[in-house]
Amino acid sequence: MLKSLISLFLESNCPLCDRTARNLICQPCCDRIHKEKNLHQQTSLKVFAWGAYRGQLKRAIAALKYQNCPELGQLMGLWLGEAWLKSSGYKPGKKIIVVPIPMHSNKLKQRGYNQAELIARGFCQFTGFSLRARGLKRIKETKAMFALTSTQRKENIRSAFGIGPEFAKKNPRSPVLLIDDIYTTGNTVTEATKILEDRGIKVLGAATVSKTASQN
Repeated sequence: MLKSLISLFLESNCPLCDRTARNLICQPCCDRIHKEKNLHQQTSLKVFAWGAYRGQLKRAIAALKYQNCPELGQLMGLWLGEAWLKSSGYKPGKKIIVVPIPMHSNKLKQRGYNQAELIARGFCQFTGFSLRARGLKRIKETKAMFALTSTQRKENIRSAFGIGPEFAKKNPRSPVLLIDDIYTTGNTVTEATKILEDRGIKVLGAATVSKTASQN
């Protein structure tokens, strides 16, 4: 199924190395990305990550976010969805609502798309789960996390989210799975989870394309 979905992309140059690619990413780059596949499950925060944030996977995420390659988001979502269904934590037949971590409207206008939403769409395309792209909303424009200390990151993301229009009138009956591109310290997932749980919405956990080596 995954191969047939990927084959829908037109032949073009690979966005990571500029070689001709039959699919979205050329086979050598795809192989290098999959070398970073290192499924990670963290029980305390119920986090599932597809791979390590390094090497060609890190390069692919940068291309998705900063080089106008939105198609990579859907492809990564397909990979994440396939791995998540095969994970030991998934129970077949369970209904799940998928909610991407939202982006502030100013940044969304600048980039043109939310990479977490694109990943979530690919994830739902593969898994068949329901997507609620507006389940959460970003009400605070936060700074880039990479340059901040652990304490600054917590303060930066505090009160950054609110309940979105799709959950404003009625809570979903099924538990929510959050989707994002990178899991670093867990502050973003923790804050988003708090907003949903304070509203009475059950959060199953989070699934991300990558996870950094350090969580400090």
